[in-house]
Amino acid sequence: MQKYIDALRGYIQSDYRGMFRESGGGFPYGFLTPGSASYMDCLWDWDSYFTNVALRQILKDGSIDLQESRPYEYGCVLDYLYFTDSSGFMPITVNRTSGEPEFLRAGDIYKENMHKPIIAQHAAFLVRQDGGDAEWLREHFPKLQYFINNYLNHHRHKSTGLFYWQTDKMIGVDNDPAIFYRPDGSAGSIYLNCLMVRELEAMAYLCERLGRPASGVIYREEREKLVRAIRTHCWDERDGFFYNVSLDMRPVDFSGGEFFHKGMPRHWDCLIQRIDTWSGFLALWAGVATPEQAARVVERYRDPKSFNCEGGVRTLSPQEKMYRIVASNNPSCWLGPVWGISNYLTFRGLVKYGYTEDARQLCERTIKMFGEDVLAHGAMHEYYSPDDAKPVVNPGFQNWNMLVLNMIDWYEGREYIEEF
Repeated sequence: MQKYIDALRGYIQSDYRGMFRESGGGFPYGFLTPGSASYMDCLWDWDSYFTNVALRQILKDGSIDLQESRPYEYGCVLDYLYFTDSSGFMPITVNRTSGEPEFLRAGDIYKENMHKPIIAQHAAFLVRQDGGDAEWLREHFPKLQYFINNYLNHHRHKSTGLFYWQTDKMIGVDNDPAIFYRPDGSAGSIYLNCLMVRELEAMAYLCERLGRPASGVIYREEREKLVRAIRTHCWDERDGFFYNVSLDMRPVDFSGGEFFHKGMPRHWDCLIQRIDTWSGFLALWAGVATPEQAARVVERYRDPKSFNCEGGVRTLSPQEKMYRIVASNNPSCWLGPVWGISNYLTFRGLVKYGYTEDARQLCERTIKMFGEDVLAHGAMHEYYSPDDAKPVVNPGFQNWNMLVLNMIDWYEGREYIEEF
């Protein structure tokens, strides 16, 4: 382990400034970019947040003054808020060369995917890391509220209380088969809903810091309602796992007679999709799982026939017919390859629920995978082959891969930076 740890510390400390980008073009503020030639000069939603979590560990371990990094960190949040109006629509990505956010006004904005519910978490992370001072956010906070209201009013399924993707475009886990090429508005994503649980927590915290306790109570109540909805609809007692659900149900409507349905209409509001994707582990990261549910989810993590592998966590079980390991872009492949972010978030869930030995195993596999890559190629890649932990595509990818440093500090018993 030590040779990999030393290699990773040296590489990351020497390379992290490559993520800094200056203001200009489409950007009123500087920001953090995922890195590599494929993501040279663009801002991405959940990428920028987790990159920032890693950056704070890099700066802490290197005893580096935050004055250099703060404009880029805060700029990630402020750039997105700049492009948000009272509709609450926030773009997923902004590209400098286009001069406009991608998909900012593509058709009906309430029928398009937008920024994942992670912007309040990013803001709350920075506020908490910097001693609780939220004044830099005060004048922009209404835009965060517009954004959350957009999700609450236009992206939430009335019958289940779950949030859903409008389309299968740019969902983060690009070609998750529970969502990819499925009907618009049909996917109650466990990934999306777990992000929203944490987003509502972050909004409540920001309300406290800004002296708005009444609004904070509302966000906490929304969080509790969502936790209940996830446990009700996404938990599968048979398999002991959290799944995506399908929401594309025909309405119960007898206005036209419907003789053959009247005798016993459906009493369920969605159908669970028993497709084994890594996103089920996010229920631990988000604190949604009960202790009993968590124990069963961890059993799924340990199974080498499904998720557990040499590289850490497969993003799709090889028992699924859709399983495939290929180099791809738009969409990137989430049909089995190991990603740094899925390893990290699964690790954080294991730690949260007290599964220390499992967390250590996942740390060691992640450290070894990235360490061997740096020693062999002088860089990290975007994702990896599960069974031999060899890189698949996109050398020079920085982004959330640098969270391996947070994992190393936990592994060595040091103080480590946590996301909000």
